[in-house]
Amino acid sequence: QVQLVESGGGLVQPGGSLTLSCEASTNSRDTYVMGWYRRAPGQKREFVASVSVAGVTDVADSLKGRFTISRNNAKSTISLQMNNVKPEDTALYICFASGGAWGQGTRVTVSS
Repeated sequence: QVQLVESGGGLVQPGGSLTLSCEASTNSRDTYVMGWYRRAPGQKREFVASVSVAGVTDVADSLKGRFTISRNNAKSTISLQMNNVKPEDTALYICFASGGAWGQGTRVTVSS
């Protein structure tokens, strides 16, 4: 089973930027696609973005223009660049891989 470890969460002011990272324990067919979901307090889990090993990306329509996802295959790592963050971006951001692995999540709080 692939292990996913997230990092980079924290407190950020509205309008600020934050970069989240997720490292997989291995590169395999189970990590062909990696990405992020988020779960805000009291809300359902929401798709954020994904990226394939070939570099094909998908970002939720509501987040396009502010969030960018990238991948470093050599390091088995994906990154989520969050710009111009808003209070409604406050959530637990959870990394996933296409083989079914999930990380524990990293918490992002947007507040002044």
